[in-house]
Amino acid sequence: MKVLRWSIFVVLLLACAAWYVRLHRLPRPQSRRVFVSQLHIGPRNLIGFMTDFDVKDDAVGICKAVMDGIAPGVRILDITHQSEPYNIAAGARFLAGSSPYFPTGAVFVVVIDPGVGSARKAIIARSKVGQYFVLPDNGLLTLVQDRDGIDAVHEITNPQWMIGSGISSTFHGRDIFSPAGAHLARGDDWTQAGPALDPAKLVRLDIKRAVVDATGLHAEVIGTDGPYGNLVLNVPAETFAQLGYQLHDTVPVTLDGKHYSFPFVKTFSDVPVGKELFYIDSRGRLSLGINQRNFSATYKVPANAQLTIPRKP
Repeated sequence: MKVLRWSIFVVLLLACAAWYVRLHRLPRPQSRRVFVSQLHIGPRNLIGFMTDFDVKDDAVGICKAVMDGIAPGVRILDITHQSEPYNIAAGARFLAGSSPYFPTGAVFVVVIDPGVGSARKAIIARSKVGQYFVLPDNGLLTLVQDRDGIDAVHEITNPQWMIGSGISSTFHGRDIFSPAGAHLARGDDWTQAGPALDPAKLVRLDIKRAVVDATGLHAEVIGTDGPYGNLVLNVPAETFAQLGYQLHDTVPVTLDGKHYSFPFVKTFSDVPVGKELFYIDSRGRLSLGINQRNFSATYKVPANAQLTIPRKP
């Protein structure tokens, strides 16, 4: 009988021990990896990632794997990977449009780099609002610099901030920009990436501004709105307001040498399906669209097409 009682006691003791271990066990290896990343990547643990790579091959995934390998568990938010290939001006517009929605301390890795492998510099720039930009010095920062200011820049020359000795001449997104962005996100001292540069000497795009004179507005098409084909114009709402038009006015316009008249309304549903409209877009710019149709495809408007709008009589 005593043996039976001792056997039951031992079984209960072992069961309690097993329960205790399960309740208090140490993290498994995969959990430990997340814990370490939370411990070390610091306040710059968010990367906004933008390229013109598209997603038809493995380039975007490779870059993300490089970032995660250096800063395990880093948060990577895709801004877009379908920016028009080689179009630095479009990339500058998307970067300036998206960065205000990221927090102070966010890191942006931006690879629209038609000069890859050339003498153009790979840089890290810090804006005056405390965000970091890892990109080629080819004008991508122009609009951010104009709006937020850039207070410091370092060229990326330190091999320890790159992928290693096998730096390619055609894939700096993998070999230089992704590693450097991950080092930043991990909390490493960014001044160690390479020598300081003068922010005033960054490469800049020649951005044309809309002009209002005695004859009216002179502007141009700077892009299209995603898959919808709405024309994005270089006309801030306040510039268009100088012409005197009000909601529901009909606005005459000369676009790419052709004359039209379209209503100025608040939103697409203010006109019938298939009808054109002027409107102020979500980023505060004058735009041209067709309700549930594609303006660019319908009117075959080329990039950088010129337009003029007279002042309201």
